[in-house]
Amino acid sequence: MPESVQNIPERIQIAVRALVEYVFRAGSIDSRFRTTSSLTEGTKAHQKIQKLYQEHDLKEVYLSTEIAIGDLLFVIDGRCDGLLAPSQHTETEGDAKANYTTRMEHLEGATHVGAASGLFTIDEIKSTGMAVDLITEQMYPVHWAQAKCYAYMYAKANGVERMRVQLTYVQVDTEQQQRFVQEVTRQELEHFVMDVVSKYAPYAEMLQRHTNKRDSSIQQLDFPFEAYREGQRKLAGAVYQSIEAGGKLFAKAPTGIGKTISTIFPSLKAMGKGLLQRIFYLTARTITRTAAEDAFALMQASGLHIHTVTLTAKDKICFQDEVRCTKEHCEFADGYYDRINGALLDLLANETLMTRPVIEQYARKHRVCPFEMSLDAAYAADVIIGDYNYVFDPRIALKRLLAEHKKQTVLLVDEAHNLVDRAREMFSATLHKSAFLEVQRVYKVVNIDVSKAAKAVNAQFIALRKQSEEPVRIDRELPKELLEEVEAFIVQAEKALLAQGQDRGALTANPMLLEIYFAAQSFVRIASLYDQRYVTYAECSKSEVQLKLFCLDPSYLLQQMGKGYRSHIYFSATLTPFSYFMNMLGAGDEDYTISIPSPFNREQLEIVVQPLSTRYHDRERTKAPLVQMLHRLLETSPGNYLFFFPSYAYMNDVYEAFMLEAGDAHLHAQTGAQTHLYKQTILQHPDMTEEARESFLAAFTADKEQAFAGFAVMGGIFSEGIDLVGDRLNGVVVVGVGLPQIGLERNIIKEYFNSSGYNGYDYAYVFPGMNKVLQAGGRLIRSEQDHGKLVLVDDRYLQPQYQRLLPEEWKHYKKERL
Repeated sequence: MPESVQNIPERIQIAVRALVEYVFRAGSIDSRFRTTSSLTEGTKAHQKIQKLYQEHDLKEVYLSTEIAIGDLLFVIDGRCDGLLAPSQHTETEGDAKANYTTRMEHLEGATHVGAASGLFTIDEIKSTGMAVDLITEQMYPVHWAQAKCYAYMYAKANGVERMRVQLTYVQVDTEQQQRFVQEVTRQELEHFVMDVVSKYAPYAEMLQRHTNKRDSSIQQLDFPFEAYREGQRKLAGAVYQSIEAGGKLFAKAPTGIGKTISTIFPSLKAMGKGLLQRIFYLTARTITRTAAEDAFALMQASGLHIHTVTLTAKDKICFQDEVRCTKEHCEFADGYYDRINGALLDLLANETLMTRPVIEQYARKHRVCPFEMSLDAAYAADVIIGDYNYVFDPRIALKRLLAEHKKQTVLLVDEAHNLVDRAREMFSATLHKSAFLEVQRVYKVVNIDVSKAAKAVNAQFIALRKQSEEPVRIDRELPKELLEEVEAFIVQAEKALLAQGQDRGALTANPMLLEIYFAAQSFVRIASLYDQRYVTYAECSKSEVQLKLFCLDPSYLLQQMGKGYRSHIYFSATLTPFSYFMNMLGAGDEDYTISIPSPFNREQLEIVVQPLSTRYHDRERTKAPLVQMLHRLLETSPGNYLFFFPSYAYMNDVYEAFMLEAGDAHLHAQTGAQTHLYKQTILQHPDMTEEARESFLAAFTADKEQAFAGFAVMGGIFSEGIDLVGDRLNGVVVVGVGLPQIGLERNIIKEYFNSSGYNGYDYAYVFPGMNKVLQAGGRLIRSEQDHGKLVLVDDRYLQPQYQRLLPEEWKHYKKERL
């Protein structure tokens, strides 16, 4: 290869803000209150200041430069808020003094803020919720760094020898301003910027070395199994083609086919071809995140070199007994930003599969917060494994992921059937009257303005209750008057929380006020999304009013939150019917679908339908024959079984009768299992810890001498995403058709889709219910060696409405009557 080609430096594209934030971050994590309304208000403040610019002044000016360090060429760019032209008058000594010193002024009364005679000025505008007279000139070095980078870019490009750099701080409520100005030479700016880039370079060099090694390893990577299962290659090919075309794919593939590896492997190959730079593997459950980690571990053992980061919820990964993110309460928050760059270099240079234990290990080593470290590592990683909300929830989604990064990112949405209800909750918001009444009372002597604002909201709730003739009121419009009072409350609450945060003696904001403030903020944010796909409903009682902005159809908002990503791959074993899920998940006419048939022989699975009514009003009558059937199954076909029920109440009722029928039992303290002669049982409980979940699954061993039955609920943690291969699971009984409990929200959904031209009962009840059935039944056959018996208990399985939703591999059932 010619020497000239060998020496071409590798280009590193980075925004000014990202560059300076990396180099200049310092100090501690502090979760004390900071205003969350500053983005919108800050934009308005920026615009008001920019309107005061003179005719020749420019705003939002794009600037860029290239800086070579070693084998890397840094391409740095960004938009400065203002480029102010030299003023046209001859500056006096008094003018100069005024220009070069700090000054306070009200925005409405402000005059031209342009440059001194003969000098161009870079104006960097920063909005803040704090009083601007508390801001000192050197309080925020990162702001000076950002402005000086822009000044250097302009000076270098235009041959300017001296520049003025100006920081303009504006208070979003009072609109007061404070300015700091420095005059610098181009030589000084060049020295400063080179120093900044030099401090970033080791991190960039490490990432570039990693990227080169990653791409090389992907090129050489083979499929990690000896052969594809039937249908697996077809799924992998469809995933790759969808990424290549930049489209969405909705893939239905049976359990056991290997959907995880069939989506990850082609995504990696697309990354190796330069189509992607990042993969999001999104899921709703910890157990399916583990499956993704295992897939990457398997490929890394075969030579893959890639950075994967698993994101774990803050309350789960926090080292402290109580989540209080201030330096006074947490040693891992104290000085976090002073140590995190070194911690990340260590982590990324020495690890590739960054699971929760690995994150925790390095966080303790460097004494940094494990949650924040995982987020910082995620922005540098090739693969992010985490919950749906990191992309789709407007309150939680990763904010630093720029549009340019999204264009090179694929979303792999595992168990996509779960996203429908999860999205409904993400896009809904609730307020309670009692919360505002409590604030009104508590703050009456503490802060009268907060108390009055809470009282005004409470008064709106009272009026709403008086207007409601029934306990439930449903409207198709926003409660505008209440919303106005909620917005007014937010303003007063912000002032109180900011004041407390600035009080050195007050270490944390009032938890009650903070919680209600965030609930109010969420309500207002969701209100801004409100359209014809929403309803507002209120539930009223003597002492309480609950008001909810309820998202009925999340499809449009899922489209909006997913906008900008190169490709979306939605996959599940139970996207049945396709039309329902594509409608609810925001599919377009141009999007792709694929349905993979089961690769397993029908002889592996025996299907039995027991036409016994499990409708609510029949359950007491049919409980005894159901219990007898379960006992007979364990007696005639001993093995490991899972018995799934539509609710905890029904499960517990049947379990009690089952144990009574079995006779005396004794409790094994270690496993929580009940034993009787030839039968052993274990029972799922609500809110099980991770240790309890693991114990439940570990109880299913292949070498049991007794018949064993686990009682569990459909739609729960054991009904999807678990693998009990071989003789660890010999049979599954699904009791009922999984219909959600009849209730207010389900009925509202039903009426909405009826009015939209669909079968509302199917959308609200049948489709979600049968999805749980399919997931539960799918636990049984996971490999070519598995054999088992699936019993579907309900006469509705014989009705066409439900039969059409059964997968093909279940339709060879035989009917057995008790």
